[in-house]
Amino acid sequence: MSKQIVTLGQSPAGRTRFLGSSPSVFALPLASDVCPCDALVAMESPTLIAIYVDADACPVKPEIFKVAERHGLRVFVVANSYMMLPREPWIERIVVTGNFDAADDWIAERVARGSIVITSDIPLADRCIKAGAEVIGATGKPFTEASIGMALATRDMMEDLRAMGTATGGPKPFSPKDRSAFLQALDLSIQRLKRAGFAAG
Repeated sequence: MSKQIVTLGQSPAGRTRFLGSSPSVFALPLASDVCPCDALVAMESPTLIAIYVDADACPVKPEIFKVAERHGLRVFVVANSYMMLPREPWIERIVVTGNFDAADDWIAERVARGSIVITSDIPLADRCIKAGAEVIGATGKPFTEASIGMALATRDMMEDLRAMGTATGGPKPFSPKDRSAFLQALDLSIQRLKRAGFAAG
């Protein structure tokens, strides 16, 4: 089933887009004080830095917004359901409905060199790296071409162990140290892209 962009209403700041198969399903407003084509330019131009957030389980959204505002970057917050976000013209909320991987697909299909993706989802990280994007986990750990293969292998092994009923434990609790490491990693990634010739958008 093909996806359809549904835009409803306007308000002074911030933006929301809903992706689904039926416009009648959505009643939440699109808030915009900027031409809607601006977002598409930011996503498609390889010269602009843009941040894509896999937002449903992301614990560092406030940190992302803080860094993005300081550098003047556009942020696309992609989720499977509506969530409250700061009402800023440089933040665009993308609500994706459909299959389980719909949000991942939306991000992976749009990123390129100059994009920074924030996710802890290893298969999504792999897709984004192959597209040329920089990828950072919520703990500040970067996913790279050198590390993603081992990350995928470890993920698959843990899934096999869980399928066999082996207790594997969960991830460590998110800590202030993780938050600090993430802030540093995101800032370094932006600075690296700027030195490579990419610009704020």
